[in-house]
Amino acid sequence: MIRAILVDDENISLELMERRLLEVGGVEIIKTFSDAESVKNELKELNFQAVFLDIEMIGLSGLDLAEIIQEWDSNIHIVFVTAFKDYAVQAFELHSIDYLLKPVSKKRLEKTISRIQTAIERKQKEPILQKQITPPLMNVLCFNDFTVYCQEEPVNWKTAKVKELLAFFITHLHTYVNRDIIIHSLWPELDYNKAKILLHTTISHLRKALDSKGYSQALKFSNQSYMLDIDHFYCDAIELEKSIHNLQNLTINEIESTIQLYTGMYLERNGYEWAEKKKQEINQAHLQLVQKAIDHYTLMKEPYKVIQYLQKFLAYSPYSENALKQLMLMYIELGNRGEAVKVYQEFSTLLQQELGISPDSSTTSLYDSIC
Repeated sequence: MIRAILVDDENISLELMERRLLEVGGVEIIKTFSDAESVKNELKELNFQAVFLDIEMIGLSGLDLAEIIQEWDSNIHIVFVTAFKDYAVQAFELHSIDYLLKPVSKKRLEKTISRIQTAIERKQKEPILQKQITPPLMNVLCFNDFTVYCQEEPVNWKTAKVKELLAFFITHLHTYVNRDIIIHSLWPELDYNKAKILLHTTISHLRKALDSKGYSQALKFSNQSYMLDIDHFYCDAIELEKSIHNLQNLTINEIESTIQLYTGMYLERNGYEWAEKKKQEINQAHLQLVQKAIDHYTLMKEPYKVIQYLQKFLAYSPYSENALKQLMLMYIELGNRGEAVKVYQEFSTLLQQELGISPDSSTTSLYDSIC
């Protein structure tokens, strides 16, 4: 017998489903609930294998409750029950073993119960003790274009939004983010209810993708919030941030190796508006490393190295007059006044075109002194 609970805020629907299940047989109804909050509160005291769950309920919805149940026990089989044909049924299928349209027919219900029984039997045949397997190392590259490799092969995502959602969770790694913030970030232009369905669908796709790569239970759900909780992977942006936190203890070789990771700004080609703040933070961290290299090679009196890193600094902070003046001085020191004039003129043109301003007086005076 399948141990099941029923959840529906319409008593008539609840009674009809209970009667229909008794007719079909094979199911022991543990308890019925008329609201999702009660299930949430009693979850730890219940012993069940399946839930027949209404979608549209006052307060906590069926989709939300399904997330909570699956977070508590991923082996629970969800059967969504709805009266609305215009729902995104594919979202229900991703979350559940089946979905039913009201009024539920006996024949259709028999098919659902058969699916649940088959799934339970398959699970019972699995070895009770499974060898702990370390997931394959996943490589996440965030600079320039967001790309994920697993066993040296690029991961292909079900949709562009699945890829974006993973990038969002990597950006907020080990931090719970409220569902509404995710919706506003990824689907700002859509109706809230439609965006919520899309979030559930995308979450399910991402869960399956991570599971297939060995990262089971990587997505956590609690208090209407999601979190990505994985550690056994490599991420270039995270490595750069670690270097900044340990900057005083890094050798020049370690600094230069970290700088080489920065092949473009954070998620630059992806154009995710929600990543703008992180992009600026990471760029500033990168510039700190570049400045450390400039300071080191200035102290070591290696002008060509200083020029190399000053050029890199200006590439990612193009309005920095201090870097521009230092670069001009290095060219002058090497007797290359032509390059000093060239970089000043390029800088002056950039300021005029982009900001409508001219270089400050100290920069202009330096330029006048070599013309």
